[in-house]
Amino acid sequence: MGTPKKQERKPFSLEVDDRTDEEREKDKEHDSKGLWASVLQLGASVQERRPMDEYQEHLEETSPKVKVNRNFVKGMMGITGEAAQDKDRFDMTRLFAAVSSGDVAQLDGLELYLIRSHKHLTDSEYQPNGKTALLKALLNLKDGRNDAVKELLTIAESMGDLDEFVNAAYTDFTYKGQTALHVAIERRSKYFVELLVEKGADVHAKACGKFFQLHDGHCFYFGELPLSLAACTNQKDIVDFLLDNQYKKNAHVQEADSRGNTVLHALVMVADHSPENTDFIIKMYDHILTKAGQLHPKVRLETTKNKEGLTPIKLAAKTGKIELLKHILQREFQDRKSRHLSRKFTEWAYGPVCSSLYDLSSLDSFEKQSVLEIVVYSTEIPNRLEMLQVEPLNQLLEEKWRRFAYPVFVVSFVVYVIYLSVFSMVAYFRKDGSDGYNTTNPPYPVEDNMEDYLLLSGQLILLLASVYFLFRGLLDFRRKRPTLETFLVDGFSDLLFLIQAALFLACTAFYFCGRMEYLGCMVLCLALSWVNLLYYSRGSKNLGIYSIMIQKLILGDLSRFLLVYMVFLFGFSAAIVTLLDEPETSTGPQQRFFTSGCSKPTSKTFYFTTLELFKFTIGMGDLEFTEQYVYKEVFYVLLISYIILTYILLLNMLIALMNKTVEKTSEDSTNIWRLQRAITIMDIERRLPQCLKRRLRCGVEKDLGQGNEEDRRWCFRVEEVNWNKWNSALAIIHEDPGSQDIPIHHDTAPPIRQGTERRWRGFLRDFSRRRPHSGQQQGQEMGLLPPSHV
Repeated sequence: MGTPKKQERKPFSLEVDDRTDEEREKDKEHDSKGLWASVLQLGASVQERRPMDEYQEHLEETSPKVKVNRNFVKGMMGITGEAAQDKDRFDMTRLFAAVSSGDVAQLDGLELYLIRSHKHLTDSEYQPNGKTALLKALLNLKDGRNDAVKELLTIAESMGDLDEFVNAAYTDFTYKGQTALHVAIERRSKYFVELLVEKGADVHAKACGKFFQLHDGHCFYFGELPLSLAACTNQKDIVDFLLDNQYKKNAHVQEADSRGNTVLHALVMVADHSPENTDFIIKMYDHILTKAGQLHPKVRLETTKNKEGLTPIKLAAKTGKIELLKHILQREFQDRKSRHLSRKFTEWAYGPVCSSLYDLSSLDSFEKQSVLEIVVYSTEIPNRLEMLQVEPLNQLLEEKWRRFAYPVFVVSFVVYVIYLSVFSMVAYFRKDGSDGYNTTNPPYPVEDNMEDYLLLSGQLILLLASVYFLFRGLLDFRRKRPTLETFLVDGFSDLLFLIQAALFLACTAFYFCGRMEYLGCMVLCLALSWVNLLYYSRGSKNLGIYSIMIQKLILGDLSRFLLVYMVFLFGFSAAIVTLLDEPETSTGPQQRFFTSGCSKPTSKTFYFTTLELFKFTIGMGDLEFTEQYVYKEVFYVLLISYIILTYILLLNMLIALMNKTVEKTSEDSTNIWRLQRAITIMDIERRLPQCLKRRLRCGVEKDLGQGNEEDRRWCFRVEEVNWNKWNSALAIIHEDPGSQDIPIHHDTAPPIRQGTERRWRGFLRDFSRRRPHSGQQQGQEMGLLPPSHV
């Protein structure tokens, strides 16, 4: 373990202070007011402030400064009165006003004054919040120019503090870290960007203030770095200059910000769903990718992960940027130099029909935290239904379903039906401990006969199944770590199976503790077990839609209705039971709420009144269920009001809402069913052992290199029909694309033709496939064609 670093003390600096006593007192009073205003959050609102171009008090820790009072030194030397006053003095107000105007003539005498007063442009007097005169000048460009910028750089260079002056950054909480280079890029001035880089500007400075971070208020997150800022503001010329310039001060393309995001991550974060934004983001993304590939051929920029472990393509999936994700997945470069950056490779095309290979790296669920898993399991993605239709995700899921998920799903269904049959038989033929005269409590002895042995065997099977359901649910919960919303939406069936297992285990515990309550847990578990049979309806499109509608109605409209209904039910029950005046037959205080098993039911109890009011809700109530009330008029007003509010109003509202939900669900029923099936496929794949995952993996391993270059990738073949881009594939010609034999990886089964049904024989063949001899022909694949004309 390494020793922790000690906090380094910032070195002090020596400065000259030539302010008058009145100015010094005024500045001290202003700083004190500004400090309290910052602490108490007083003053002008954020909307009234001009970003970066106003004085803001800060609480940042700065380096210690020792200031020498120049007027005091002059007094010690006998220089007083008018002779002690410097008529050419440049204070912050004068200097900032001069550079804001852009008039170089107003800066005449500045250098002489600095030399004479032993000052620098980087002194704290000229740096409120870290904002120097250079930043002030760049914030006040006129038609993209300000001659004061070059003059300031010349003065700073002659004074010997050019590097500190150029790289001075804001120190306040809002714009912390922003340098002159950031401002020049934001002002879209390539001239000043080149000038600042020539003078030594840090191309890796990070603007990490609150305004440049993601939060609910006004902000602009661009990745903190100058290169990311130029890319996110669509300045291709500045991007090219920062990546490769004659000053050899190139920006590292893999440099990351405080979140671990590179420039490609930043572009993904800035992207939205508008056509204009998506167009420039896609073009800039490809430009940086190809530029980096030319400058740094060995750097795999798209494989760089941020601090959340996400690559740019995974971040696009996580944030729901569907158009950008679609472009990245289907990106195909025709240029030979950039072809290795493609994720899609067209094998052959005939008219609108083409066969393409898609790179499965970071995409297939064979890898951890893949794009497919992110899209399937992330409920916070608003458009994940549409994202699953993007190729090759759509065909990849279909292939997984045919290759292994469907056979496993059918076997699971058959086993569960057997489980239900055993459960029903065990519950029906259970022992009740009655001999005709007395009833004994469990556990009951096992007699030496076939019936008892079968009953015991069935009980053991149910116990083992419940333990399996419990551990499977807990492992899935630990693996997915879902939120409450995720657990209720995507994990609704998992929750029901978990409750089913818990009920049976509770039934077992009550049984061996000699409690008759085991029977209640057993019948509840049996009923829920039959309800959970609907889980397997997702294997069929027609039945799966009904299951989805039931789930949405229960979690949505019905749950909200029950919440409101319980308020009315308990409220009116409490009012009516208070109004009743029936003589009590029992002295126990619990009789006001519940009726004992031996006493005659009475309307004076809260339980009986609630039950009677519930009958009114379903149309089975009796207005004269009791005559023992104090005020007849009030009693009927309460009863009629309850009927109007619940039976007429709430029930009809529930029907209307359910109708609307069913119509809305019907519109997206196919996509929702496909999502449910995709979740099932992912769950089945996660439970497979690693050896089976490797053998049943979809796709083929291909060498996509050109010439002597080796570029082996795991690819997935998709045959597509595209009438929009068919004429762009005229150069991809092959006279007989199916005749070329290409060996595939030894652990891979031959790909299944699209549109054919997966048979059990094929599944068993994939499962039992053995490694062939090295010289044996292993399969046929269509050859990958170069982008040029053959």
